[in-house]
Amino acid sequence: MSSVKIITDSSAYLPQKYIDQYGITILPLYLIWDGKSYRDGFDIQASEYYTRMAQSTTLSTTSQVTVNDYKGAYQKLLDQGNEILVLSLSSGISGSYDSALQALADFKGKPIELVDTKLVSMALSFMVLTAARAAEKGADLVSCKQAALQAYPKIGVYFTVDTLKYLAAGGRIGGAKRLMGTALDIKPVLAILDGKIEAVASVRSKRKALDKMIDLVEKDIAGRKPVRISVFHANVPEEAAELQQRAAIRLGAVETILSEVSPAVGSHTGPGTIAIAYMAG
Repeated sequence: MSSVKIITDSSAYLPQKYIDQYGITILPLYLIWDGKSYRDGFDIQASEYYTRMAQSTTLSTTSQVTVNDYKGAYQKLLDQGNEILVLSLSSGISGSYDSALQALADFKGKPIELVDTKLVSMALSFMVLTAARAAEKGADLVSCKQAALQAYPKIGVYFTVDTLKYLAAGGRIGGAKRLMGTALDIKPVLAILDGKIEAVASVRSKRKALDKMIDLVEKDIAGRKPVRISVFHANVPEEAAELQQRAAIRLGAVETILSEVSPAVGSHTGPGTIAIAYMAG
């Protein structure tokens, strides 16, 4: 009997223990910095990246997962007798889903399913974990894909950044553009809505932004249970741990995951970014 294996990308930045537990395949996005290419989360890790970013006068650029990377992963997992579910970060943020689709042309008739998750970072990871846990219980490929799709409306993510300049420089600013040029002490609260970055609020301090994020999550979950949350950050571990503790208590979370913003995502948001993803119901 074939087993279902999940492929996702490095933007998810799922902690290694989950990758190992469920046999998840992670494919890297790429960072190009000062003429050198790095595989996101493989050749350069988050803490190293943000330390360098804060000190650098140049900015890195990013590139999607390659078609060849997907082809290699498909072939390896198929050779092992597996079925494959690809859960890619939002096509509204990256071209990685398109790479996965192009790679599929060489595997017509093979048991491979693709989902454009319209998510990123730990919000994406919650969908990955949902599908992986279904597979662990023996679900077939169609059922694992259905579990992932059913998880989508239960998932959300909010984040705040120290500055909008990185989002603006990378062209990912979306609906947050209207906040450019506002007072320096204004902190935006942003969300991934329908696969794109949108501004949902602006407040007068980072502390208030973090409070607002918990308020928004509480409003979104509307009493649904169980609640799973993940706080993830760009080189602000103490703030992240404190936010996660407060949110877990207030929301009655049954699972909490502390992680980091992957370098490929953080290149567009900058050091100091802090986010909270949730899945409820």
